[in-house]
Amino acid sequence: GSRDGQSGERRPFGRDGQSSQSRTSFGQGGQRKSSPVPAGDGALAHKTSRDHRKDNSKEYDRNREERRENGKHSQFGSRPNQSKKQFNRIPKALQQNQPKNEQSKVKEVVTEIKIPEKITIRELAEAMKMAPTALVKDLFMKGQMVTVNHEVPFEKAQEIAMEYDIIAEQEEKEDVIGALLAEDAEDEKDMVPRPPVVCVMGHVDHGKTSLLDAIRNTHVTDREAGGITQHIGAYMVTVHGQKITFLDTPGHEAFTAMRMRGANSTDIAVLVVAADDGVMPQTVEAINHAKAAKVDIIVAINKIDKPGANIERVKQELSEYELVPEEWGGQTIFCPVSAKTQEGIENLLEMILLTAEMAELKANPNRKARGLVLEAKLDKGRGPVATILVQKGTLKQGDFIACGSAHGKVRAMTDEKGKRLTKAKPSMPVEIIGLSSVPDAGEVLVALNSDKEAKAFAQTFVTEGKKTLIEETKTQMSLDDLFNQIQEGKLKELPIVVKADVQGSVEAVKQSLLKLSNDEVVVKVIHGGVGNINESDVSLAAASNAIIIGFNVRPDATAKQMAETQKVDVHLYNVIYEALEDVERALNGMRAAVYEEKILGHAEIRQIFKASGIGNIAGAYVKDGIFQRNCSVRVFRGEEKLYEGSLASLKRFKDDVKEVREGYECGLVFKDFGDFEIDDTVEAYTMVEVPRT
Repeated sequence: GSRDGQSGERRPFGRDGQSSQSRTSFGQGGQRKSSPVPAGDGALAHKTSRDHRKDNSKEYDRNREERRENGKHSQFGSRPNQSKKQFNRIPKALQQNQPKNEQSKVKEVVTEIKIPEKITIRELAEAMKMAPTALVKDLFMKGQMVTVNHEVPFEKAQEIAMEYDIIAEQEEKEDVIGALLAEDAEDEKDMVPRPPVVCVMGHVDHGKTSLLDAIRNTHVTDREAGGITQHIGAYMVTVHGQKITFLDTPGHEAFTAMRMRGANSTDIAVLVVAADDGVMPQTVEAINHAKAAKVDIIVAINKIDKPGANIERVKQELSEYELVPEEWGGQTIFCPVSAKTQEGIENLLEMILLTAEMAELKANPNRKARGLVLEAKLDKGRGPVATILVQKGTLKQGDFIACGSAHGKVRAMTDEKGKRLTKAKPSMPVEIIGLSSVPDAGEVLVALNSDKEAKAFAQTFVTEGKKTLIEETKTQMSLDDLFNQIQEGKLKELPIVVKADVQGSVEAVKQSLLKLSNDEVVVKVIHGGVGNINESDVSLAAASNAIIIGFNVRPDATAKQMAETQKVDVHLYNVIYEALEDVERALNGMRAAVYEEKILGHAEIRQIFKASGIGNIAGAYVKDGIFQRNCSVRVFRGEEKLYEGSLASLKRFKDDVKEVREGYECGLVFKDFGDFEIDDTVEAYTMVEVPRT
């Protein structure tokens, strides 16, 4: 309290230092509230103040009890999260006795998981609902050194999961591109007949191009290098008022990829077999491709004008591949023809039309176009140029299109004769310009409503392509054994940069080069592209110790100079055979030589001489063959081999000699061996390098 300046009486103060005029008490919930005190004498005021304090204290106690009962938090109540902390202090043994629904919150039990083809330890642990570090520790205890970022194949991940009683199944990979290209079934009433697409297949030099030449009455054969058709061509011909589209696929087996595409875009396959040559490896391959594509096969037996022609032999050979002539009770049409004299050509065309009529080939022309890229190249003046086979709908000039990662607008269309077109109907081959880049041969072309749609379509291909590339890179990087073998010299690789004039040739050359890989040497195509060899190609080859193969292209001036400076091998070809032969020779040069043992002769030990500084010398008689100075030898006692090594010296009397033949005696000194006896047999041999096939 304090004294009043006037009355000299003591005036009490409240707890908060305020005058009792403004006394503070605590209401519900611990909130402060002012309690006015009437003015009066000091004693009364003091008594009132004391009563108030008592009341407030009781009220505070009562409120505190209520708070305890209710478990409510206030400024003076229990600490926040007290109940949670108390639960956390319950021993684990007691926690296990909690109700099941509470236990499930603590740990989720996993019995089955779906995982991809490859998965990191971290991802696997997360799928199994366990800590990645715990899984790494468990594997370490079992002798497996891994990190959380270590990638394992599905089979290994499945084994790991099984150890935790979890069944792992491989998840199905989503085919984004397939889903993008998927279409609804066409309405039958919208379908109209379309011309057949015929693929001419067969062995090299059996006359495919000559046959097409005879059909089209044009002369392109003489201009083709080595008689090989270098690119897929598409031609439309009219026979008796009806149209037929011919696809001319290369006949060499190296162009497997292109021929596969040709077969898949085809209704009828014309298999050309030379009457004087019969069935050859590429003939069999062509049959298999046509069967895989489920297309009708018509056999054209060509070169029947040649003296050695034997039609019956060809029929007999083909019947072994389930191509049985109709006259033998089979279902395959055989047409003997001569591209040179044009005999049988008309009959072949009629058979094609008859087969097409029976197949009832139809398409809907009144819809957005779909087609197949048969060929694509980069033209200096026109930019990316693609040969398209329209399969559905009508492709029009001005259409927005996408094929693979390329997109654009059809700026111009021409047929095989170079005539400008404004639209192309089903089964029609056309050359188009207007794409953003060169598409891959075999890509599906789709006409879309807008440029935005076309770009989005192409972007999906780009994204998926990158994913695939990353996956392939991961696969290569995870093949530790392969790389270790290369680094140790156990396995070698031949890196190659491939450049060609058209995309189809790039793919074909890549495929055929990859086929040349063997157990010891790997062919690695590090880059493939369309166009002349440039500075970028040479610098890539220099950095990778690669060779450059050019197919129908040349290096530009800068690239040529750079290749000479950087010592990069550049090989140019017009015909694929030469490229393959050269690469195969290079591979054989890189492969470790293979040796086989060649037995030279046998000798019998008849005497033993001792010489100071040399040791025991075997006096031997050569029973057969020949003994040479540096040959390898084995010493036998009966069937038991005592020694295998080399000769230290070969003597006749006291002279060193190069060789001793059958029927002569000689002195043999073995390197680091002298424990031989009389009557022991000596076998001489050498290791001969086996020539590569």
